[in-house]
Amino acid sequence: MNILGIDFGTRRMGLAVKRSGVDVVLPFGVFEWENTDLKMQELVDLVSKENFDKIVMGLPIGLESGQETPNTERVRKFADKLKLKTGLPIEFADERFSSHEADSMGGQAYRDEKAAMIILQEYLAE
Repeated sequence: MNILGIDFGTRRMGLAVKRSGVDVVLPFGVFEWENTDLKMQELVDLVSKENFDKIVMGLPIGLESGQETPNTERVRKFADKLKLKTGLPIEFADERFSSHEADSMGGQAYRDEKAAMIILQEYLAE
């Protein structure tokens, strides 16, 4: 199963990928937000081109309360639109501490890609 992991941010979106037959999660790029509709279409085109079977998005949850936040609602709305446009199932994974963990990782990938990798790895580990 080919799975796309997404760390959805207000300025950019980090992507990671898990391919069938490969046991590692890899960085897959960063989208900068300039025009949300244009980026949505680019993401839909990418999902189609790369033959993903599922999308996993990081879900922001309050650090102390464990409750959903305004950012959680924003991510859910984006996921609903993406699901309608791609027809793919979208699942969520707790993204708490993913950016902090990404900062401690080495390598050449962008912080947002690393956060997406962590989100997807956590999802797969569950």
